[in-house]
Amino acid sequence: MRTLRCPMTLWTAADAARATQGHSTSDWQATGVSIDTRTLKPGDLFVALKDARDGHDFVATALAKGASAALVSRIPPDVPPEAPLLVVPDVLQSLEHLGQAARTRSRARVIGVTGSVGKTSTKDMLRAILAGQGRTHAAEASYNNHWGVPLTLARMPPDTDFAVIEIGMNHPGEIAPLARLARLHVALITTIAPAHLEAFGGLDGIAAEKATIFDGLEPGGTAVIPLDAPCATLLIAKAQAAHATVVTFGASPQAAYHLTQITVGAEATIVRATRNGTAFLFKVMSPGKHFAANGLGALAVADALGLDPVIAAADLGRWTPTQGRGTRETVDLDPVEGLSFDLIDDAFNSNPASLAAALDVLIAAQPQDQVGRIAGGRRIAILGDMLELGPTETALHLAIAQHPGLAQITTVHCVGPRMAALWQALPRAQRGQCCASAPELAAHVRSLIDAGDVVLVKGSKGIKVSLVVDALRKLGQGRLKAPSRG
Repeated sequence: MRTLRCPMTLWTAADAARATQGHSTSDWQATGVSIDTRTLKPGDLFVALKDARDGHDFVATALAKGASAALVSRIPPDVPPEAPLLVVPDVLQSLEHLGQAARTRSRARVIGVTGSVGKTSTKDMLRAILAGQGRTHAAEASYNNHWGVPLTLARMPPDTDFAVIEIGMNHPGEIAPLARLARLHVALITTIAPAHLEAFGGLDGIAAEKATIFDGLEPGGTAVIPLDAPCATLLIAKAQAAHATVVTFGASPQAAYHLTQITVGAEATIVRATRNGTAFLFKVMSPGKHFAANGLGALAVADALGLDPVIAAADLGRWTPTQGRGTRETVDLDPVEGLSFDLIDDAFNSNPASLAAALDVLIAAQPQDQVGRIAGGRRIAILGDMLELGPTETALHLAIAQHPGLAQITTVHCVGPRMAALWQALPRAQRGQCCASAPELAAHVRSLIDAGDVVLVKGSKGIKVSLVVDALRKLGQGRLKAPSRG
């Protein structure tokens, strides 16, 4: 007979009040921390943050759904004063204090991940690797900003062995305070690429901000740095100034972790590499050269933590991307006839580097011929605007037309005013629809695809091409492509 494990108490009223210097109206115990009533679980401490909406407007709903208490700066009018509340002067600051207290009481080894591309995928790779060798904590979503990092820390169980903290940025000065809050043992930078250029002006500014993650390293910490990245010298100098042990990875022969061969298959990427001159092999259950580099960086982190490298590589081989970040699935148009198309959902975000990687995956994909209305299966790209690229945004969108192998993509549909520049630059035969918004294109998806096609959807979050993904899925019953064994 299996014994069900009860949720562990994460915060008591006394502990949380002590951490935040707040006042608790009653005694309570929380088994989790939530900022959203839509995903809140019974027993969670609800944190009434102010963002697009004021979280205080949802305190009554949170308590009705089973929240153990609510962290508030005032008592909402629809909440009785005897309700379980932790009253503080500032909710966001108190969430930071909870995160700080959780980090202080934990003996976990903490890994920080930042970079222009691949932060969330690499965080999830590390979760897969570390979970096989100890109790591992990481955010389920891309919680990497001024509230996401403290929330991730505040949710960390006291008996955690490893914690993976994703740290992002939109403006200068964001990364260092979050890295210091997390107090990192290892800091990994995935790569430096054009992203958020509007706020940083160029790659030097991006690299300088990313390098401030090393400000959060504990004494004796390790910096894992992509040697192929622009401004790698700047990153190394910053790590050395922080007295970190520097470990490099990438395709450069000078890297300590050196990629020697990448074989991209239909469902997996097989990688040969060397570790300080010793050859080894690993795989990632998703096609993409960028996943090979991210996986190598993750394995370098595992080595820095002293983990078993064989187990680490085996566990990495079971990782697959999360929805919206390169997930490949089959959409059945007619299960009886066996008619379907493949969908590559990479709609969560986009910048020049991640778009180039996604196009490579599409180019390597094999459509099916002789199965649909059109004799030849097609590679189709649905591309939404890349946002926050600053004054060079038009040139960066135009540059997509020069991507190697782009001629192998049958049709390119464009969404947004920035991608309209690319549409004009494409050969006429390659131009699909050009729409101002995602809903406009989503309304016509049935006429855009056929059985046997492989369809990539990619765009910045703000352009909402995820609506196109949803519309494509509704054409049939989507199913994830089953990983091959071996």
